[in-house]
Amino acid sequence: MTHESGRPTRATPLLRVYAVASRAMAPLAYRRVRRKLAAHGTDPARIRERLGHATLPRPDGPLLWLHAASVGESLSVLRLIAQLGQMHPALNFLLTSGTATSAQMLSTRLPPRCQHQFAPLDSPSCVGRFLDHWRPDAGVFVESEMWPGMLRSAARRGVPLALLNARISDRSARGWARLGGTARYLLSLFTMIHCQDARTARHLTALGATDARHGANLKAMAGPLPCDAAALADLRARIGNRPVWTTASTHPGEEDVALSAHRALLTTHPGALMILVPRHPDRADGIAQMIRETGLTYTRRSAGGMPGAQDQVYLADTLGELGLWYALAPVACIAGSFTPVGGHNPFEAAHAGAAVLHGPLYANFADAYAQMDAAGAARQVADADDLGATLRGLFSAPADLRAIQDSARQFAATQDDQLAALATTLCAALKLG
Repeated sequence: MTHESGRPTRATPLLRVYAVASRAMAPLAYRRVRRKLAAHGTDPARIRERLGHATLPRPDGPLLWLHAASVGESLSVLRLIAQLGQMHPALNFLLTSGTATSAQMLSTRLPPRCQHQFAPLDSPSCVGRFLDHWRPDAGVFVESEMWPGMLRSAARRGVPLALLNARISDRSARGWARLGGTARYLLSLFTMIHCQDARTARHLTALGATDARHGANLKAMAGPLPCDAAALADLRARIGNRPVWTTASTHPGEEDVALSAHRALLTTHPGALMILVPRHPDRADGIAQMIRETGLTYTRRSAGGMPGAQDQVYLADTLGELGLWYALAPVACIAGSFTPVGGHNPFEAAHAGAAVLHGPLYANFADAYAQMDAAGAARQVADADDLGATLRGLFSAPADLRAIQDSARQFAATQDDQLAALATTLCAALKLG
């Protein structure tokens, strides 16, 4: 059955099968996530949040629930929550995510009147317990988080829903297209769909969404990452006037690119220091071996080391300090763009005033990089040789480097103006306030 508008009013058989299967698979899924959370040192009491058992009381008054997958998505909504909190002083916030790392990062960064819980597993009983306790007045799902059980259960209880910063790849869109009515039904549950790029808006419209709109990327409005001012001052004093650059969020295969480029830079700037920040710090042992094999000298952050005059690489194998590395270095190469990962967030580096470099593989941030490149805030490099040559050029021409840094700051500042507008639109769509 469908509305006259063409929107389905009932769940498809596939969704009903999913509900039965998710109920049956919940015990197995819980054992898996329990092991992962325990391995990261999560409080055992909090692990039961994945079953829908709350560990915090529901605050009095209206509550907006926001759900994000992991670190990047969770951090991207913090400024939006703060903006909404200023606009509506009586509104409370619940932010859910699924990973231990996101919980750790959020533990000291939540805005006023905001609490964090692990998201319930997407089974009827877990989601039911969660909704019974929290009774949200509205819900916001971030990026590609479209869990059928959560969406259906919330919609059945009359909770208005929005999808913010939606992103879908070409491959995922083809997969959703094969689901036909199921995709249309799920998309119909949202009263507002805000897409971070035009490609996603086109895909979701083709899948049956009637109100998917391309808007500013939420990550562009997230502001600068936190930075320990004392640590920054200490590192600047230790490094002095050496040329320093950061290569951030590297994946397997990209450390080779960074190390090769740094060796090239050292031929003209022998005092240069590279800060190498792996996307996953648990790969650091292998990366350290790789650095040794290149013949470069290094120190590891996780071991308490500080970069000395003899160190050519500083292996920043810790979590939560990316803002420090962006603030420290005038040049930031954003990895995830030299291997088919899809790229990573360039806005954080721009907010810190770093000139942004990136590789050619950035489908997840295609619009952002196109705008930044056009504004002179970023430059694309093809490979290790091109990266090395670009670094040599920038550090040999300080005026050119400062110009890119200024453009990066200006580009980041223009994104802030759109935050209040997005918050206003969201409140209207969800009937908040």
